[in-house]
Amino acid sequence: MAARIDHLVTSGTFALDGGEWDVDNNVWIVGDDTEAIVIDAAHDAAAIESALNGRTLRAIVCTHAHNDHIDAAPALAAATGAPILLHPDDLPLWKQTHPDRSPDGELADGQELEIAGTTLRVLHTPGHAPGAVCLHAPELSTVFTGDTLFQGGPGATGRSFSHFPTIVASIRDRLLTLAPETTVRTGHGDSTTIGAEAPHLDEWIARGH
Repeated sequence: MAARIDHLVTSGTFALDGGEWDVDNNVWIVGDDTEAIVIDAAHDAAAIESALNGRTLRAIVCTHAHNDHIDAAPALAAATGAPILLHPDDLPLWKQTHPDRSPDGELADGQELEIAGTTLRVLHTPGHAPGAVCLHAPELSTVFTGDTLFQGGPGATGRSFSHFPTIVASIRDRLLTLAPETTVRTGHGDSTTIGAEAPHLDEWIARGH
């Protein structure tokens, strides 16, 4: 039996380059009745721990290190004993939020994470952040994209550590090659599918942001 996907929305503040914005974040929990992983421990460690409902947390996976995606990670790790995993290219961003607490392990392109009999493959998709990753779960027909791909286009690239041509290349080469029926579960807002977004690549490039 494949793992299931649970969804939690938490609210808080995104801060970068001297600005602050109120945001709602998607927290994804993948697992079964006994074990799970959390994708992006955003804002509220207690709410995420409650949603685990006693399951063993195997890992806290960070799609990238913007503060709104990692602010609750150390507290959740302390409460559960789970390791925090981050792509090393995002360590400079991580240290802006948690200067005294390093991640416990690294994510690498092609790495496979196993949970509840289901495999999640790490895809390095820089652009929104240098160490941004997506997690592809073929058995669940799902890709967790963090802030790389949303319903309607790429994640923002107007702030430090981001680059529009890079995010477009990541989406074109790493995500739009997935099966069209793959559900895209994003870091903020509604889900979409690869098939719904793929036809709009040229529009995004023309828009240039």
